[in-house]
Amino acid sequence: MKFSVFQLSRKGGRENNEDRMGYCYTRAAGFFFLTDGMGGHPQGEVAADLALKAIAEMFQEQAQPELPDAGLFLAAAVTAAHRRILRYAAERNMPDSPRTTIVAALVQAGAVSWIHCGDSRLYLVRDGELLVRTRDHTLAEQPQAAGAPRKLPKRINRNILFTCLGSPSRPMFESSGPLALRQGDRLMLCSDGLWSSLSDADITDHLSRKPVSQAVPDLVENALRKAGQGSDNVTAIALEWEGPDGLEAMPAGSATEVMCDSVFASTVYGDQSVSAPEAMDDDAIERAIAEINAAIRRTAARKA
Repeated sequence: MKFSVFQLSRKGGRENNEDRMGYCYTRAAGFFFLTDGMGGHPQGEVAADLALKAIAEMFQEQAQPELPDAGLFLAAAVTAAHRRILRYAAERNMPDSPRTTIVAALVQAGAVSWIHCGDSRLYLVRDGELLVRTRDHTLAEQPQAAGAPRKLPKRINRNILFTCLGSPSRPMFESSGPLALRQGDRLMLCSDGLWSSLSDADITDHLSRKPVSQAVPDLVENALRKAGQGSDNVTAIALEWEGPDGLEAMPAGSATEVMCDSVFASTVYGDQSVSAPEAMDDDAIERAIAEINAAIRRTAARKA
């Protein structure tokens, strides 16, 4: 398996950077992921960290060196990330749980499968054309019946997310694939801080014309410049697929290295000081959800 990869995160105009990203790989499978901690809830960066670590650990445990079922793995990984955030909140008696979006892609057997929850996106560009772009979990991005006019309340923010990881309600997520990759395909995961300032056409153009080591920093800088002083965190990780065969090393720091079956490697951007909570069974998790919901209702009642 051979690919080039580049990742970059910038804080923008925010006090903290709540975005996280990374990738893990064996000689036969690569796992790429990005999380974006949500403002308006406590400790978004913690939710992003916990989710990222949960899915990376699951990949490390199960990729031997491939995963038997990409779709099942992705769904299980996102569910595990959600539960880890809930455990963290329950163990600390938090009145509101930390929350995050997530997008992840798994590459193996020459194909890619992906999953997302929220508005962090995946882009796949082939031969200068946008082949895939995930649909955000917002009112503005949801499909409608053919020929039916979309009726949205005038005073509602159409970009508010209706699902995420860490919410007391069960998260919704969408997964797709496997999709066979071709040499030269460019795949990018990014937070909303990038795509909200740039058009799909701009993103496609940069990914098509430049190597990922140049396209990613250029896109990040363009997004920061267009958003100005109030820019959100801007984070992206992108890869260029070279092919399923061959283990030739690419330039240091930008691609896979020669690996044997037993080796696992990872490059993760995050806060390593956030400790993982102890394991809890399903009944304990359900009790934790009920406790968080009760705390939220008590807080709302006091404010009323």
